[in-house]
Amino acid sequence: MGRPKKEHSLSRKDVIAAAIAGIDQEGAAALGVSRVARRLGIKPPAIYKHLESGAALQRATAITLWEQYLTECQQTLANRPITTDLLKQLGHFTRNFAKTYPSRYQVMMQVQLQPSDPEASAIIHKLLAFLRRALSDYALTDLQLIDVMRMVNAAIYGFIALEQGGLMTLERPTDKSYEVMLEGLIAAIATISERDG
Repeated sequence: MGRPKKEHSLSRKDVIAAAIAGIDQEGAAALGVSRVARRLGIKPPAIYKHLESGAALQRATAITLWEQYLTECQQTLANRPITTDLLKQLGHFTRNFAKTYPSRYQVMMQVQLQPSDPEASAIIHKLLAFLRRALSDYALTDLQLIDVMRMVNAAIYGFIALEQGGLMTLERPTDKSYEVMLEGLIAAIATISERDG
């Protein structure tokens, strides 16, 4: 009897780990069935034993990256006092994460997390719980929290996307503009919390 084929000894976790290693080394474009299979030294159809399609590979990889982001975020910010400054710290953490792992961040932003998907729903609820903690100084209703989460996401992720795309060409340092934006978000959240519904 010969040695078992490598493709039979691989797990779903191994496939996702290879996808992330490829993203880190070659960029977001490395997230494809053929390129991940090549990295693992197997034929592309072997990937489908673990993930049924290229879209499933992308989704599973993005969810794993979100889980890693949240774990790192919680470790970094877990013991910080709950003040309005915690939201600024969260904003800076996210921007630093995107600078450290630009390709991972790009993949995370390419996959839409659906509440109907159990794995994605778990990520969404963790994000909401963390944001609720960061905003616990404000008496936000559930609907206001959703509005604020969308506003914060649009501002922070939009800023990072423009920055990564090299589209911020004016002379003012982006760090200063980012700080002003975060302070503006905090002021806006205070206004929202004073409204009904």
